Amino acid sequence: MPQRNDTAIWSGLFRISAESGQTLQAQIRQAIVAAILDRQIAASMPLPSCRILAEKLGVARGTVVLAFQQLVDQGFLVARERRGHFVNPDVLATPAKPHQKAPDQANEIDWKARRQIAASDMPPPAKHDNWIKSSYPFVYGQFDPALFPTAEWRECNRMALAVLEIRNWASDMVDRDDPLLIEQIQARLLPRRGIFANPDEIIVTLGAQNALYMLATLLMTKGSKVAMEDPGYPDARSIFRLAGADVTPVPVDHSGIVTASIPNDSGFVFVTPSHHCPTMVPLSAERRQDLLARANRHNQIIIEDGYDSQLLDEAPQQALKSLDRSGRVIYVGSMSKTLAPGLRLGYIVASAGLISELRALRRFMLRHPPANNQRAVALFLSLGHHEALVRRLSSAFDERRKRLIHAISAFLPEWRSTDSAGGASLWLEGPRGIDSRGLAEAAASRSVIIEPGDRFFDRTEKPSRFMRLGISSIALQHIEPGIRELATAAGRRPAAA
Repeated sequence: MPQRNDTAIWSGLFRISAESGQTLQAQIRQAIVAAILDRQIAASMPLPSCRILAEKLGVARGTVVLAFQQLVDQGFLVARERRGHFVNPDVLATPAKPHQKAPDQANEIDWKARRQIAASDMPPPAKHDNWIKSSYPFVYGQFDPALFPTAEWRECNRMALAVLEIRNWASDMVDRDDPLLIEQIQARLLPRRGIFANPDEIIVTLGAQNALYMLATLLMTKGSKVAMEDPGYPDARSIFRLAGADVTPVPVDHSGIVTASIPNDSGFVFVTPSHHCPTMVPLSAERRQDLLARANRHNQIIIEDGYDSQLLDEAPQQALKSLDRSGRVIYVGSMSKTLAPGLRLGYIVASAGLISELRALRRFMLRHPPANNQRAVALFLSLGHHEALVRRLSSAFDERRKRLIHAISAFLPEWRSTDSAGGASLWLEGPRGIDSRGLAEAAASRSVIIEPGDRFFDRTEKPSRFMRLGISSIALQHIEPGIRELATAAGRRPAAA
């Protein structure tokens, strides 16, 4: 706990001047009150003793004693016998006052005018800060605490903290990754998608978005042409545009991206072939072959996001990367949907030459993802915990998806869902005239969280009748009552059970 005589803590709080028009005692009181109201002094932190503060400020001890006593009388401080003076907790319980800027800070720098990329102008993410407090969280990309392997994850973290293990990850790895994690990705994750890669063809990232940002930074420039699905992954679209690329929306149907509509002059094609984001339909075998053939013919690079691909499907398809013979496919994977989204670990699989360039770039960005997390995840994979977790999640999500489809059929029959197995969400199209954003607001008042679908479209006139319902964080028994509440919010009277 901070000590009252830690001068570094207090040096910036007490600034008094003999030339001020106020008394020294008043200046001390003002400094303490300002620090309290600005939440710069915690209730658990004792103030310096009167003697120490008097010596530091070069004033008489009695001046500090009188200042402290008046603050006690005013209720800002409390005196505790043989422990000193502390902030009154009742003061901290009141809302903080707005921070008053010093006069020389009044003219702020216009950082928006100085920026070189318009990150804050890009479409905002779908934020559900209080989703875990919601009764019916149909949110995508979050985890279910009841399914999280707490004991197994703790075991792997304890193992990673053993003395010999610390020696493996505590040093600066510069541009390298944990060799055990690379080995586990190579042996346990990639073969499920039909991908067989060498260690020098894999790099660890801070999730899929970090992977896409690195690729855009390294490979794209102003005027680069990128074709991608519409509807499609909105953050990928924003990342490419931040790099200066021109993004061309390509329509999607029941077989995935319409490859015949991909412009021949596109330098890059971004796809989510395992489960299309957000409709969840897989890219058909015929379209996969056509996409690869077009890429070879027109010298295009394919960025394949293995979106929701780690879960077990009834009829899984191999990744595009597994069919690639020319090195044109870059595969982006993530463990967010299986292990935990907050862990932020993903990977890129590509030709060794590209991975070498990515390592050089990553070194200047962050050197390498935290090595202790890499080792813990490597142990989690090596002990078979991830395999068991995938089976458990796949079974739970399959049951939830079936329950959700049944509930929608019963209570929202006018909403049509895509007919696709697997994945952690359901894409719904409502009747004409429906406003999913208005529905989301009405549903939130009934403790139901849904995701309006307009953010996935790259059009001037964005369709308003679509929504996405996630199933990763809602318990099975809450799905039907949640859809009942959603139907009520939509203005329908739920049918009898």
